[in-house]
Amino acid sequence: MLRSVIICPDRDLGERLEGELLSSRRAGVVRRLMSYPTGVDLVRFLRAAGPEVIFLSLETPSLALEIYQQIQTYAPGTQVVAINRTSEANMLLGAMRAGMREFLSPPFEYASLAGALSRVEEIIARNPPKIDATDLVYSFLPAKAGVGATTIAVNTALAMSSLPESEVLLMDLDLNSGLVGFMLLLESQFSILDAAENAGEMDENLWPKIVSRSGNLDVLPTGKLTPGFRIETTQIRYLLDFARRNYSALCVDLSGMMEKYSVEVMHESKKIFLVSTPELPSLHLAREKLRCLRAQDLDSKVAVILNRTQKSQQITTEEMEKLFGCPIYMNFPNDYAGVNKALTAGKAVSPSSALGQRCRHLAESMLARKGDAPERRKGFLDLLLNRKPELSAT
Repeated sequence: MLRSVIICPDRDLGERLEGELLSSRRAGVVRRLMSYPTGVDLVRFLRAAGPEVIFLSLETPSLALEIYQQIQTYAPGTQVVAINRTSEANMLLGAMRAGMREFLSPPFEYASLAGALSRVEEIIARNPPKIDATDLVYSFLPAKAGVGATTIAVNTALAMSSLPESEVLLMDLDLNSGLVGFMLLLESQFSILDAAENAGEMDENLWPKIVSRSGNLDVLPTGKLTPGFRIETTQIRYLLDFARRNYSALCVDLSGMMEKYSVEVMHESKKIFLVSTPELPSLHLAREKLRCLRAQDLDSKVAVILNRTQKSQQITTEEMEKLFGCPIYMNFPNDYAGVNKALTAGKAVSPSSALGQRCRHLAESMLARKGDAPERRKGFLDLLLNRKPELSAT
């Protein structure tokens, strides 16, 4: 079904078209605007709605043609179907010269509507709409509860949001025991559940009411515990699509329970950070998670993060890498005092601390800024836990 919007100041005409589109079962109407958006408002609307086809009223030809040109600039490939109460020759000629190839007028008979939709579908299949959307989606997956994956996710997301020209969203998808809101002292009445329930109708007006803010970081916490509630994969897909069009990077904190919606997020992720600690139970479960991820064809995206490392470790990095069958991407030092202090204040750990610096380093590598690429590993000796940690080559 085509994802469509209607821009039509004529209320009656817009309602009639929407009714016929819904009856056809060929197009779903996600938004209907009763005024012509221009400039910044139009760009925000396109990013929020993400339409494949726009039904644009020619009621005011000059404004309609201006909007058409902006659509071609900011969302190339988005199909535009002109609509009007009458089919005046001059109006049609102007629309065709601008580039619009489809036109509909009342009574919107099924044959003409179906024909136009079929032609639009064929064009979209060859040339899908290209609305700017980030591919920087990162999942944080704990090997087991209590390994500090949420701590790393929160502090890395905060570090990312402090970098220039970064719009970052942190989503807490641990529906059973999400701690992001607690760690950041958020008291919003809305949560990731509200965002999921409204994902199909999400727009630029509803989103600011649902999302919370911590410094420069936008956050979707889990909110209150809701037993039995689960997010559908279609809701996650809509939510991710919306967020990718409106942020430069997304961080997603997962529960580790491998729910269907979590697997969907990981398939959409650029990288999956599997977080473990050096203790044997955590290492064992990390290996089991790796096996599960390989079964889902996700192993190429996995980067193992070792948290709470200390100078003296019984198990060497070489032994852990052999256990995992892959290199350790980054080590994070143990800093209980710094983490507790940050929790009390609802802020990030000190940027000058060893843990804060590692979060900053990871954040820079995730944004792939020039000069911020991960350092190349020099060999196994450099990965020993009693040495200064290095990032692996990617």
